[in-house]
Amino acid sequence: MGTASLAVGPRVRRITLDAAGHTLSALLSAPEDTPPRATVVALHGAGMSAGYFDGGAQPDASLCALGAHLGFAVLAVDRPGYGDSAAGLPEGLDLPGQARVLRAALDHFDAEYDIGTGTFLLAHSFGGKLALTVAAHAPPPDLLGLDISGCGHRYAARSAELLAGPDRARWRYNWGRLGLYPPATFQRSAALVKPIPEEELRAASDWPEVFDALAPRVRVPVRLTFAEHELWWRHDAAALDDLRARLSAAPRVVVDRQPDAGHNISLGRTARAYHLRALAFFEECLPERDGP
Repeated sequence: MGTASLAVGPRVRRITLDAAGHTLSALLSAPEDTPPRATVVALHGAGMSAGYFDGGAQPDASLCALGAHLGFAVLAVDRPGYGDSAAGLPEGLDLPGQARVLRAALDHFDAEYDIGTGTFLLAHSFGGKLALTVAAHAPPPDLLGLDISGCGHRYAARSAELLAGPDRARWRYNWGRLGLYPPATFQRSAALVKPIPEEELRAASDWPEVFDALAPRVRVPVRLTFAEHELWWRHDAAALDDLRARLSAAPRVVVDRQPDAGHNISLGRTARAYHLRALAFFEECLPERDGP
């Protein structure tokens, strides 16, 4: 496993993970002087990279830095088809393929690092699809819960059309109003934006049916957050009631809204608030460590 120091953020470094014949790049942050209480594995959306969780114009909003400050290790992974695996997977992988590779990477990480009491998956947009796939079909034995933003189960009007269109047509749906982000966001985020592998675009329209098959197999607590100005997904009351009902085996399902946010919540003005809420949910999912 190779590591290199990088001034991405406080206590954040780049590492690589062996994963079923592929090499995944990742960012890792952890508490400095104590073992982690648990590990948060962060999965970025389509057209982004692991730096999404340590980027933007607000260093205090970085999930990597905030999670470490609160006692968690945070492993932000470049999904298969991104980062170091992009050259070997130029078209990416479908969701089952990504789940297999990610699970192998997590097994490698578990063998090399102290993960604490277990693993949480925190995911955005397409990363949320991968998190649900892993939870349904290849969950790590210590999986404790999921927190997903920017991913629903029914697309909003025009979404399918935009998925098949040029990148420029998707820009407004991906970001929303400029005022939802700090002024330097788009300059500082330029390096985070990556080409979307063709396999992800081809498979996107199938997600509603895929979700319906996955949802009853998810057996850990789930929290889903929709930005106030989310445009990709339906998040009206009827759609959210249906979404909750389909996660029938999850012991707890929480659906939240993030005020003053667009689709890319973790880069917006309210990123810190979202990350604090996600980590608070994970806090609630931690098993009791002290007996009577």
